[in-house]
Parts: sequence; structure tokens; C-alpha cells
Amino acid sequence: MGAARKQSVGRAEGDRRLIALFLEMMAVERDAAAMTLKNYGRDLERFGAFARARGESLAAAGADDIAAFLAALEAEGLSAATAALKVSAIRQFYLFLYTEGHRDDNPASAVDRPRLRRPLPKVLSAEEAGRLAEAASGDAAGALRLKAMVEVLYGAGLRVSELVSLPLSAFRRGQSFLLIRGKGGKERLAPLGAKAMAALEAYAARRPEFLKEGESSPFLFPSRGKTGHVTAARFAQMLKDLAVKAGIEPSRVSPHVLRHAFATHLLDGGADLRSVQEMLGHADITTTQIYTHVAQDRLKDLVRRAHPLARRKRV
Repeated sequence: MGAARKQSVGRAEGDRRLIALFLEMMAVERDAAAMTLKNYGRDLERFGAFARARGESLAAAGADDIAAFLAALEAEGLSAATAALKVSAIRQFYLFLYTEGHRDDNPASAVDRPRLRRPLPKVLSAEEAGRLAEAASGDAAGALRLKAMVEVLYGAGLRVSELVSLPLSAFRRGQSFLLIRGKGGKERLAPLGAKAMAALEAYAARRPEFLKEGESSPFLFPSRGKTGHVTAARFAQMLKDLAVKAGIEPSRVSPHVLRHAFATHLLDGGADLRSVQEMLGHADITTTQIYTHVAQDRLKDLVRRAHPLARRKRV
């Protein structure tokens, strides 16, 4: 094996050791999810290969190497959102190397994150959301289940993953809230309105019809499928069918659109942003701020009515 080849192999082994140390820290100290660890490891391996092709190791790479890597990603046509995830892995990796004394500087601190253009969420009007819920009405067990799921999703703003996997223990008759275990295992209370409570209670009386005789299930919305509960994909398809029945273009309706509608209609009705953030289970309020766009007309009207400089002088 030639000297250059040995040097390259040595760099690759050193890079893998540092990546392993970083991922161990992320798992132990930050309780990172398995998928996050897998993605970070893959992205760092790729950047390591890129750096070695430029004659550097991960431990010695500089800001110019990181910038060149990002330029290569952009040339591949990678979206800003995907590139931002890779930058996140690199930034956290070099912060780890710096704080742990593996190097004296942090080259990633000088690298800008890719600018993201967050698209505005699709939103149904309050009237359309009402039509969708009304279209789910019926006396059959399936209709009662769908009605309950729609009312809870729109009335409490759950993520679809949270909705379909709700444990039976999350709901009690007469209880005006649900206990939700969201991302990262964080718990929050999701208030229920009168319609959602009524729909859940009507469904609860017929829930045994979705189970075999003598069978039990830990889920509020059980299914005989592999997951043991209604899947997100199945619920999304039921919503599409419901949209047709309600006279709404199916492409405009999805579980996430109903979550958007919940947040937007709350803000439009005067709810404060921090309360909406808590109900949605957002860790960062900047994520919630995207919903304020539809409340702009209300806010403009409020300024015109309440701010002294905006009032017209009376003659």
C-alpha cells in the first residue's frame, strides 16, 4: 500500500472515530432519535469523503471546505431545506469538536445556513372545515369514528401521528381535554370543545364494534391492521373521500391542513401566539408564527381602530 493510500485510510479511520464519539454524545446527552443519529452519521460520512478528496480530514477541515461542500450540494439541485439539515449536522459536529478540545476553533461558525423559504400552509376556511365535519355525520360506527377523528383533529390541532395512536387512556367521558404525548415524549394538554367531546362520546359507545369479540386494544381508534390502530395513510384517504362528499377539492384536504386550520382560525379569532404554540406542541414559537399571515387583516383593523395615530380626525 502506497504512502498516499495509507494516509487516506488513516484519515478515514480517524474521521469515523470522531463521528462515533459525536453520535454517542448526541444519543446520551441529547437523547437524539435513532433516525436523527442515522441521518447525522450519513451526512458527516459524506462530508468526510468530500474533505478527504480535497486532502483534508474532518478534524482539520476548514470553513472553505464546508462552503465548497454546500456549493456542491447546491449544484446537485438539493433543496435549501435538505441542505439546511446537512449544515445542522456539520455545525453541531464542529461545535462538539471545539468544546471537547479536539480542535482550537469552530470552522462551521463562519458558515451561513441555507436560506429557507417556508411555504405558507394550505388552510381551509372555517366554513369549509365545518362542512367537512358535517359530511362525516352518520349513525354507522365507521361514520361516528370518522366524525370523532375529524372533530378532534380540527378542534385540538393534533399531529396526525398523535391522533391515530391516541391511547384509550387519553380520553375519559366528560373530560374536556386530552393528554397528548408528542415529539420527544413531551406531554401537553389538548383542550376539547363541545363538538369534539360530543363526537368522542358518541364514538366511544360504538368503539367495541372495531374489535373482535373478547378482544381489547390500548388505542382509542383501534384497527385490525399491523399497527393495531387506524394508520395515518388510511385516515388521510378517508379525509379525501370526505372532501368529495363535502364539495371540497380533495387536493386541498389532508390531516395537516386541518391542523393548520385549527391554528389559523384560533389566531384569527384573537388567540395569542404563545397559547397556540402550547396547544400545537411546538418547541419554538417561530414555527407557530407562520400561522399569523391569515390574521393580518384582523390586526390591521385593530391598529386602525385602537392606535391614536391611525384614527381619523373627527371634524
